[in-house]
Amino acid sequence: MIRDILAPNLKVIFVGYNPGRASEALGHHFAGPGNYFWALIYDAGLTSHRLTPMEDGLLPYFGLGITNLVDRMTPGSADLDEVEMRVGGERLHRKLLEFRPRATAFLGKDLYRSYRALTKSQPVGWGLQEFCTVPAMWDVVLPNPSRRSTIAYDQRLRYFKELAGLLEYGLGKP
Repeated sequence: MIRDILAPNLKVIFVGYNPGRASEALGHHFAGPGNYFWALIYDAGLTSHRLTPMEDGLLPYFGLGITNLVDRMTPGSADLDEVEMRVGGERLHRKLLEFRPRATAFLGKDLYRSYRALTKSQPVGWGLQEFCTVPAMWDVVLPNPSRRSTIAYDQRLRYFKELAGLLEYGLGKP
């Protein structure tokens, strides 16, 4: 199991689906060779230099954290079932209440739908969400950083930069 990278008073906690094979094998988040997470947070200006997966423990120094909806490793998020996603959402909600980041960044629309118990047909847009699941905390939906995603890197980066701007300049309390 990969440990959460969490601390009180973070700017944002990134939420992934669950660990993949490489992350499980190395014991670090977003460790797959085809994952753009570390490049995206650096290119968006959220870190001062490009971190490696083995440096994931440094994220709190930048006001960032990481957790997963489900702790169990699978080759892909499609291998997760509804029950473990629902249970994971309840556990995530408790973590957010405990750590109280300014924002929660969900790395995928279906991940956010699972957390909010929305149906697959309910529309979810990228970026800042109108509904906050925890009072005084922004919910932000970002494209998944996996290389398997069909969304171009520049488009993903646009949303990561929007998150960085939100954290830098803020919109007041959600």
